[in-house]
Amino acid sequence: MAKKVAKKSAKKAMTKSQIAAALAEAVGISKKQATVALACIADLAYKEAKNGFTIPGVGKLVLVQRKARMGRNPQTGQAIKIPAKKVVKFRVAKAAKDAILPKK
Repeated sequence: MAKKVAKKSAKKAMTKSQIAAALAEAVGISKKQATVALACIADLAYKEAKNGFTIPGVGKLVLVQRKARMGRNPQTGQAIKIPAKKVVKFRVAKAAKDAILPKK
């Protein structure tokens, strides 16, 4: 079982090298191996996003088709047509929401 990683101050987001170092320490591997593992997960997520890519306990990448809609140019107020397009969304898992946002 992996060790718990010490909490850091939430002032700034962790960098890739900080994440790799924390992962390496928790699992007992080298920082280089942890960096390679992160890169492999990212590559796999990019390839599989169109089918849905889930990281259990964290969330899911999904490809969503947005419909065409009418918008407005804020400078002129003129109505414009915004075309349909595909976007990638990240849906946070319930377990992550519960861990991050304490219940009141």
